[in-house]
Amino acid sequence: MKKTLLLSILIAALFTSCNLSDIEKALTMAGTGSGLTEQDAASGIKEALLQGTSQGVQTLSKVDGYFGNSLIKIPFPPEAKTIEQSLRSIGLDNQVNQVVLSLNRAAENAAQEAKPIFVAAIKKMTIADAISIVRGSNDAATLYLKKSTSNELSNKFQPVIKTSLDKVNATKYWTNIINTYNTIPLVEPINPNLTEYVTKKALDGLFSMIAKEELAIRKDPVARTSEILKKVFGNN
Repeated sequence: MKKTLLLSILIAALFTSCNLSDIEKALTMAGTGSGLTEQDAASGIKEALLQGTSQGVQTLSKVDGYFGNSLIKIPFPPEAKTIEQSLRSIGLDNQVNQVVLSLNRAAENAAQEAKPIFVAAIKKMTIADAISIVRGSNDAATLYLKKSTSNELSNKFQPVIKTSLDKVNATKYWTNIINTYNTIPLVEPINPNLTEYVTKKALDGLFSMIAKEELAIRKDPVARTSEILKKVFGNN
Protein backbone atom coordinates (compact mmCIF):
# COMPACT_ATOMS: atom_id res chain seq x y z
CA MET A 1 0.00 0.00 0.00
CA LYS A 2 2.83 2.39 0.93
CA LYS A 3 4.60 1.58 -2.32
CA THR A 4 1.49 2.38 -4.35
CA LEU A 5 0.98 5.66 -2.43
CA LEU A 6 4.53 6.79 -3.12
CA LEU A 7 4.22 5.92 -6.79
CA SER A 8 1.03 7.95 -6.88
CA ILE A 9 2.87 10.96 -5.41
CA LEU A 10 5.65 10.61 -7.98
CA ILE A 11 3.41 10.39 -11.02
CA ALA A 12 1.18 13.23 -9.83
CA ALA A 13 4.22 15.40 -9.14
CA LEU A 14 5.56 14.75 -12.62
CA PHE A 15 2.57 16.45 -14.20
CA THR A 16 1.98 19.40 -11.87
CA SER A 17 4.44 22.13 -11.01
CA CYS A 18 3.13 22.65 -7.48
CA ASN A 19 4.36 19.35 -6.01
CA LEU A 20 8.13 19.51 -6.36
CA SER A 21 8.60 18.93 -2.64
CA ASP A 22 6.47 15.80 -2.87
CA ILE A 23 8.53 14.19 -5.60
CA GLU A 24 11.78 15.07 -3.86
CA LYS A 25 10.41 13.70 -0.59
CA ALA A 26 9.32 10.49 -2.31
CA LEU A 27 12.72 10.10 -3.94
CA THR A 28 14.37 10.60 -0.56
CA MET A 29 12.17 7.89 0.89
CA ALA A 30 13.31 5.50 -1.84
CA GLY A 31 15.87 3.15 -0.37
CA THR A 32 15.05 4.08 3.26
CA GLY A 33 13.09 0.98 4.07
CA SER A 34 9.89 2.04 2.32
CA GLY A 35 10.29 -0.62 -0.35
CA LEU A 36 10.34 2.01 -3.12
CA THR A 37 13.58 2.03 -5.11
CA GLU A 38 14.71 4.65 -7.59
CA GLN A 39 13.95 2.12 -10.31
CA ASP A 40 10.37 1.85 -8.97
CA ALA A 41 10.09 5.62 -9.07
CA ALA A 42 11.43 5.85 -12.61
CA SER A 43 9.02 3.12 -13.72
CA GLY A 44 6.04 5.02 -12.38
CA ILE A 45 7.08 8.23 -14.13
CA LYS A 46 7.73 6.43 -17.39
CA GLU A 47 4.29 4.84 -17.30
CA ALA A 48 2.73 8.30 -17.14
CA LEU A 49 4.68 9.38 -20.22
CA LEU A 50 3.91 6.16 -22.07
CA GLN A 51 0.21 6.80 -21.44
CA GLY A 52 0.34 10.23 -23.05
CA THR A 53 2.47 9.28 -26.06
CA SER A 54 0.47 6.12 -26.75
CA GLN A 55 -2.77 8.08 -26.76
CA GLY A 56 -1.31 10.70 -29.09
CA VAL A 57 0.00 8.12 -31.55
CA GLN A 58 -3.23 6.14 -31.45
CA THR A 59 -5.29 9.24 -32.21
CA LEU A 60 -3.15 10.26 -35.18
CA SER A 61 -2.86 6.80 -36.73
CA LYS A 62 -6.64 6.49 -37.12
CA VAL A 63 -8.47 7.51 -40.29
CA ASP A 64 -8.79 11.31 -40.22
CA GLY A 65 -6.26 11.54 -37.39
CA TYR A 66 -4.55 14.28 -39.40
CA PHE A 67 -7.11 15.09 -42.05
CA GLY A 68 -9.94 15.58 -39.55
CA ASN A 69 -7.94 17.82 -37.21
CA SER A 70 -7.82 21.41 -38.47
CA LEU A 71 -4.85 22.23 -36.20
CA ILE A 72 -2.51 19.67 -37.77
CA LYS A 73 -4.12 18.87 -41.13
CA ILE A 74 -1.41 18.83 -43.80
CA PRO A 75 -2.18 21.42 -46.51
CA PHE A 76 -0.91 21.73 -50.05
CA PRO A 77 2.86 22.45 -49.94
CA PRO A 78 3.32 26.22 -49.39
CA GLU A 79 6.00 26.53 -52.07
CA ALA A 80 3.47 25.02 -54.51
CA LYS A 81 0.68 27.41 -53.54
CA THR A 82 0.74 28.91 -57.01
CA ILE A 83 -0.01 25.46 -58.42
CA GLU A 84 -3.01 25.06 -56.13
CA GLN A 85 -4.37 28.52 -56.92
CA SER A 86 -3.89 28.10 -60.65
CA LEU A 87 -5.60 24.69 -60.76
CA ARG A 88 -8.49 25.77 -58.57
CA SER A 89 -8.98 28.81 -60.79
CA ILE A 90 -9.61 26.54 -63.78
CA GLY A 91 -12.06 24.30 -61.90
CA LEU A 92 -9.78 21.46 -60.79
CA ASP A 93 -10.79 21.59 -57.10
CA ASN A 94 -11.40 17.84 -56.89
CA GLN A 95 -7.92 16.99 -58.10
CA VAL A 96 -6.32 19.37 -55.62
CA ASN A 97 -8.50 18.03 -52.79
CA GLN A 98 -7.44 14.48 -53.68
CA VAL A 99 -3.81 15.48 -53.23
CA VAL A 100 -4.46 17.06 -49.82
CA LEU A 101 -6.44 14.03 -48.62
CA SER A 102 -3.76 11.62 -49.79
CA LEU A 103 -0.98 13.57 -48.03
CA ASN A 104 -2.85 13.27 -44.75
CA ARG A 105 -3.60 9.59 -45.28
CA ALA A 106 0.10 8.96 -45.78
CA ALA A 107 0.88 10.70 -42.47
CA GLU A 108 -1.81 8.66 -40.70
CA ASN A 109 -0.30 5.45 -42.06
CA ALA A 110 3.15 6.43 -40.80
CA ALA A 111 2.13 7.66 -37.34
CA GLN A 112 2.16 4.22 -35.72
CA GLU A 113 5.89 3.98 -36.42
CA ALA A 114 6.48 6.57 -33.69
CA LYS A 115 5.37 4.38 -30.80
CA PRO A 116 8.41 2.07 -30.46
CA ILE A 117 10.75 5.05 -30.84
CA PHE A 118 8.98 6.92 -28.04
CA VAL A 119 9.01 3.80 -25.88
CA ALA A 120 12.77 3.42 -26.33
CA ALA A 121 13.38 7.09 -25.44
CA ILE A 122 11.19 6.90 -22.34
CA LYS A 123 12.92 3.74 -21.12
CA LYS A 124 16.25 5.59 -21.28
CA MET A 125 14.94 8.40 -19.08
CA THR A 126 16.80 8.92 -15.80
CA ILE A 127 15.54 10.26 -12.48
CA ALA A 128 17.43 13.49 -13.28
CA ASP A 129 15.53 13.74 -16.57
CA ALA A 130 12.22 13.27 -14.75
CA ILE A 131 12.96 15.99 -12.18
CA SER A 132 14.03 18.32 -14.99
CA ILE A 133 10.67 17.73 -16.66
CA VAL A 134 8.83 18.47 -13.39
CA ARG A 135 10.66 21.79 -13.06
CA GLY A 136 10.15 22.67 -16.71
CA SER A 137 7.35 24.22 -18.75
CA ASN A 138 3.97 22.67 -19.51
CA ASP A 139 5.48 21.04 -22.59
CA ALA A 140 8.75 19.96 -20.95
CA ALA A 141 8.09 16.25 -21.50
CA THR A 142 7.21 16.88 -25.14
CA LEU A 143 10.40 18.89 -25.64
CA TYR A 144 12.40 16.08 -24.01
CA LEU A 145 10.92 13.57 -26.42
CA LYS A 146 11.37 15.91 -29.39
CA LYS A 147 15.04 16.38 -28.58
CA SER A 148 15.53 12.66 -27.95
CA THR A 149 13.65 11.26 -30.92
CA SER A 150 13.35 13.79 -33.80
CA ASN A 151 16.28 12.53 -35.88
CA GLU A 152 15.32 8.89 -35.47
CA LEU A 153 11.65 9.63 -36.14
CA SER A 154 12.51 11.51 -39.32
CA ASN A 155 14.71 8.66 -40.57
CA LYS A 156 12.01 6.15 -39.71
CA PHE A 157 9.13 8.17 -41.13
CA GLN A 158 10.63 9.03 -44.52
CA PRO A 159 10.61 5.53 -46.07
CA VAL A 160 7.21 4.80 -44.54
CA ILE A 161 5.83 8.09 -45.84
CA LYS A 162 7.23 7.34 -49.29
CA THR A 163 5.56 3.92 -49.31
CA SER A 164 2.35 5.40 -47.93
CA LEU A 165 2.28 8.11 -50.59
CA ASP A 166 2.34 5.40 -53.24
CA LYS A 167 -0.17 3.25 -51.34
CA VAL A 168 -2.80 5.99 -51.11
CA ASN A 169 -2.11 7.17 -54.69
CA ALA A 170 -0.67 10.50 -53.51
CA THR A 171 2.28 10.14 -55.86
CA LYS A 172 -0.08 9.51 -58.78
CA TYR A 173 -2.36 12.41 -57.89
CA TRP A 174 0.64 14.69 -57.40
CA THR A 175 2.17 13.70 -60.72
CA ASN A 176 -1.13 14.33 -62.48
CA ILE A 177 -1.42 17.73 -60.80
CA ILE A 178 2.11 18.74 -61.78
CA ASN A 179 1.64 17.56 -65.37
CA THR A 180 -1.64 19.46 -65.65
CA TYR A 181 -0.08 22.59 -64.18
CA ASN A 182 2.86 22.42 -66.57
CA THR A 183 0.47 22.58 -69.52
CA ILE A 184 -0.67 26.06 -68.45
CA PRO A 185 1.11 28.66 -70.64
CA LEU A 186 3.89 30.79 -69.12
CA VAL A 187 4.04 29.02 -65.72
CA GLU A 188 7.32 28.35 -63.92
CA PRO A 189 7.76 24.63 -63.13
CA ILE A 190 7.59 23.83 -59.40
CA ASN A 191 7.92 20.35 -57.91
CA PRO A 192 8.81 20.22 -54.19
CA ASN A 193 9.98 17.00 -52.54
CA LEU A 194 6.68 15.50 -51.41
CA THR A 195 8.21 12.90 -49.07
CA GLU A 196 10.28 15.43 -47.14
CA TYR A 197 7.36 17.83 -46.89
CA VAL A 198 4.87 15.24 -45.58
CA THR A 199 7.47 13.82 -43.16
CA LYS A 200 8.11 17.24 -41.61
CA LYS A 201 4.41 18.09 -41.35
CA ALA A 202 3.62 14.64 -39.94
CA LEU A 203 6.22 15.08 -37.19
CA ASP A 204 5.01 18.61 -36.42
CA GLY A 205 1.50 17.25 -35.98
CA LEU A 206 2.72 14.34 -33.87
CA PHE A 207 4.53 16.54 -31.35
CA SER A 208 1.60 18.95 -31.31
CA MET A 209 -0.65 16.06 -30.26
CA ILE A 210 1.84 14.83 -27.64
CA ALA A 211 1.99 18.36 -26.18
CA LYS A 212 -1.81 18.39 -26.01
CA GLU A 213 -1.82 15.08 -24.12
CA GLU A 214 0.87 16.33 -21.74
CA LEU A 215 -1.09 19.48 -20.97
CA ALA A 216 -4.23 17.43 -20.31
CA ILE A 217 -2.32 15.25 -17.82
CA ARG A 218 -0.83 18.28 -16.09
CA LYS A 219 -4.26 19.90 -15.73
CA ASP A 220 -5.83 16.81 -14.15
CA PRO A 221 -3.03 14.89 -12.39
CA VAL A 222 -5.28 13.16 -9.85
CA ALA A 223 -7.58 11.61 -12.43
CA ARG A 224 -4.75 10.63 -14.74
CA THR A 225 -2.72 9.16 -11.90
CA SER A 226 -5.62 7.03 -10.72
CA GLU A 227 -6.11 5.70 -14.24
CA ILE A 228 -2.46 4.76 -14.63
CA LEU A 229 -2.20 3.11 -11.21
CA LYS A 230 -5.27 0.99 -11.87
CA LYS A 231 -3.87 -0.12 -15.21
CA VAL A 232 -0.27 -0.77 -14.16
CA PHE A 233 -0.42 -1.66 -10.48
CA GLY A 234 -3.97 -3.01 -10.08
CA ASN A 235 -5.64 -2.46 -6.72
CA ASN A 236 -2.56 -2.99 -4.56
